[in-house]
Amino acid sequence: MTNLPQFSRALLHPRYWGIWFGIGLLYLITLLPYPVIYRLGRGLGQLARRFMKRRVRITRRNLELAFPHKTAEEREYYLEKNFESVGLGLMETGIAWFWPTSRIQRWCDVSGVEQIHAVQAAKRGVLLIGIHFLTLELGARMFGMNTPGIGVYRPNDNPLLDWLQTWGRMRSNKSMIDRKDIKGMIRALKKGEIIWYAPDHDYGPRSSVFVPFFGVDQAATTTGTYTLARMSGAAIVPMVPRRKPDGKGYELIILPAEFSPPLDTPEGTALWMNKIIEQCIMMAPEQYMWLHRRFKTRPEGVPPRY
Repeated sequence: MTNLPQFSRALLHPRYWGIWFGIGLLYLITLLPYPVIYRLGRGLGQLARRFMKRRVRITRRNLELAFPHKTAEEREYYLEKNFESVGLGLMETGIAWFWPTSRIQRWCDVSGVEQIHAVQAAKRGVLLIGIHFLTLELGARMFGMNTPGIGVYRPNDNPLLDWLQTWGRMRSNKSMIDRKDIKGMIRALKKGEIIWYAPDHDYGPRSSVFVPFFGVDQAATTTGTYTLARMSGAAIVPMVPRRKPDGKGYELIILPAEFSPPLDTPEGTALWMNKIIEQCIMMAPEQYMWLHRRFKTRPEGVPPRY
């Protein structure tokens, strides 16, 4: 298992004081009533849209590529709501890390936990497909409060942020594992553990295949789902953490388990997985992380998409 970062006095060095100030401010905000937090998050997102010009361009381009059949007005609506979701996502990270379990339970509903229990009753590991929604941190906390598992993560280059994100995520999960530790994931799945895994981003050309994703015919897609499921025999269970309308809270929807995913070829598995991811994203498209350059990796000879 990955050696997780530990707190040390070195994290109190003056070079980190600015981050500590931001963390403290976020903590104080999370003490406010949720309707106030909700309004602050939306406002922060609207402000971010004015200043994050590069991310606005990336988001707009992603929406053009993913939804060529929609009108420009429809895509701009998605963009506007997506940046509100960016601001809310920061607040929700604070909620996930700092709220007590009792307060989260008052604002969050969870459905489909029986899907996890069914896989566990069959003595199988659970490859939990966690899409990169902007509610991701809170979704992981909601899931872990019911059925703790092991999160897959990328260590942060900043030691303080690396420790903090691990501390926050460990509030309701068993452990964390580096996303590069494929062997460790397989071992855990074979033992019947739950591994949170996100195969929806562009992770570069290595260990990827080109298959359709939304409106892009050749989208680089990780072969990790194929490798993990084939080597471990785990069942695949998608989940969707989404925000309810008008600041009414959250819901975590755990979708039906797939005990026999298609594992004949990496391409076939990736295509099947992308279809599921599309369905999940369309359950809350404005809350997805469209700021990521999802279509940056392309086959040789295909012109740049950004």
